[in-house]
Amino acid sequence: MTRKQKRLSVIAGGLTFLGAATGLTFYALGQKASYFYMPADLTTASVQPGQRIRLGGLVEKGTIQRGQGATVGFSVTDTHKSVKVTYTGILPDLFREEQGVITEGSFGPDGVFVADSVLAKHDERYMPKEVADGLKAKGVWQESKSE
Repeated sequence: MTRKQKRLSVIAGGLTFLGAATGLTFYALGQKASYFYMPADLTTASVQPGQRIRLGGLVEKGTIQRGQGATVGFSVTDTHKSVKVTYTGILPDLFREEQGVITEGSFGPDGVFVADSVLAKHDERYMPKEVADGLKAKGVWQESKSE
């Protein structure tokens, strides 16, 4: 083998290694990605039971039900459609009706969204960006004019 051929084979091997590493990284990230949906978006989306997603919207008024232990049931709405959610754990202090919320989890076989985490807003002027953008697109939520 000439010197030029050795260099080319080392470069080709390095590029092959980098390509394989990049491909595996994107594959792994694709498996862990959780996509964001509003309740009305779920009618057109093809979400499989067990597929991890983020569901955002407003906590529907009158739907919070405390179960045994730390289990809580509530509905997330975008004022067009509602999705029933169950969560076992400690809810954020600021979790309440008609406030922005993002839940992460998957749909169970019964069609109820089983959340493993619940994220709530941190003060009265803030709403999670994804929820605010989704509600603004539907013409439901207007940004407050306060400071």
